[in-house]
Amino acid sequence: MNLPLGETYHYGLMTRFPTIEATRAITAKLDALKFDSVWVGDHIAFTTPIMDPFLQLAQIAACSDRLTVGSGVFLLPLRHPTPVAKQTATLDHLSGGRFIFGVGVGGEFPREFEACGVPHNERGARLEEGIEVVRKLWRGEPVSHDGTFYSFPEVHMQPATLTPEGPPIWFGGRSDAALRRTGRMGDGWISYVVTPEMYKNSLDKIAPAFEKANRDIKTFGTAHLLFAQIDNSYEAALDKATELLSKRYAMDFRGPAKKYAALGRPEDVAEAISKFHDAGVRHVNFDFLGPPEERDAQLDWFAAEVRPLLGKG
Repeated sequence: MNLPLGETYHYGLMTRFPTIEATRAITAKLDALKFDSVWVGDHIAFTTPIMDPFLQLAQIAACSDRLTVGSGVFLLPLRHPTPVAKQTATLDHLSGGRFIFGVGVGGEFPREFEACGVPHNERGARLEEGIEVVRKLWRGEPVSHDGTFYSFPEVHMQPATLTPEGPPIWFGGRSDAALRRTGRMGDGWISYVVTPEMYKNSLDKIAPAFEKANRDIKTFGTAHLLFAQIDNSYEAALDKATELLSKRYAMDFRGPAKKYAALGRPEDVAEAISKFHDAGVRHVNFDFLGPPEERDAQLDWFAAEVRPLLGKG
């Protein structure tokens, strides 16, 4: 594997921020526990309530002057990339350069594509061209575009992004096409519902595309959204994870929870995280499962009994 990876663990939290009071409380907690980042998801329509990612991230960035904020992941094919370029450049400024633009094609819910007037089978091609448009406009120079889906005469979007060359763009996706796209175009990769072995195999597919494109970036970001539940026993953690994930995804998730989640006692969860680090993950983004009111307890438990076992970061 020839991707330029760092060695240190970085810890983030994937959650939702329904009110300003919740945003202040969660960011204060993450700052106190020395977490590195916070992430929010994106859907137009989902099985449970979900809010606009950029509005949430702007609010989070205003409540913390140290946390990196990231979209995990933004479904760019559902939007025209020109206003997205303006939104993300603004977010880069408002966060002081602490924004990671995570993007993906989506597709699990075809009706949200219908609602946006976007053909479901065009999502991969629209993502690639959309990223090209966004990066052009981020430069803060007069640019034009003549593409398959998006065309416009010369326009000068200002200001340019605060971050030179724009915020890092990390791609989601698990298909071979998505992994090749990540190698060609991405500054990082965000996975979910994969095992450590699957993660390593995917990096091995990303690397040749990265090398073929002659990419020259200092560090390639490697992140994983990890479902986790710390408890006094594996079975208790599994029960809570199954209940929440089955509701979220409208299916029986007990089997996938066993396969993909980090569950059980602190040492069990630490072992699961360590396996992902060995596979190449450097940014572990936790989705702590169970009732929302237990999230703070999970964060404290992780900080006190899981993180010390990992020894990095």
